[in-house]
Amino acid sequence: MEAPEKDIPLSRRETRRQETHNALISAAMALLAAKGFEETTTDEIAQVAGVSRRTLFRYFPTKADIVTAWAQQMTDVLRAHVAGCLPGTSPQAMLCSALEAVVPHMARTQPEAYAFVYLIERTPALLPVSLRKYAQWEDSLAEALSHHLTNQPDSGLAARVAARSGIAAFRTAIDEWIRLKGRPSLVPIMRKVMALQARILEDV
Repeated sequence: MEAPEKDIPLSRRETRRQETHNALISAAMALLAAKGFEETTTDEIAQVAGVSRRTLFRYFPTKADIVTAWAQQMTDVLRAHVAGCLPGTSPQAMLCSALEAVVPHMARTQPEAYAFVYLIERTPALLPVSLRKYAQWEDSLAEALSHHLTNQPDSGLAARVAARSGIAAFRTAIDEWIRLKGRPSLVPIMRKVMALQARILEDV
């Protein structure tokens, strides 16, 4: 009888911790995107987030850890989406829907999402974070696709090829979005790139 009662305060503390964690990411990403990664200090992040420097370091020892945490949120969304794909979903449909599912979780508004994406894609110091994110996405997609390509002689290899192709298309769409300075929505660009990729490969 006592165990559930003891779990309640822990759950509440964890909820508050998660709320603080998310609020710090949101405030920090907005500042980093506006001012620049190298130009922003941890003291400025703590001030904007409304916490002490000590509290900030308890959650995120470095600025890069904040961006990594933001990227991890996208990875978690993608993993949850592919895990919920119904049997019989085509590889192309799975790739498109999983990658599109990430977009609404990038930020609260399109301009903010563009600023965050530009930050992680165009800041040299954050290149390892970006590459690690894409590697995690590729692994998640490949794992899910391997269960949908069982009719292939080399299902594991086919799944990795499809996953890497999907990530390549997504990164191409991101590059195009940046070239257009984020003015159009990202999802239509993604759909255009994915359709173009499928058409080119069918013609080869």
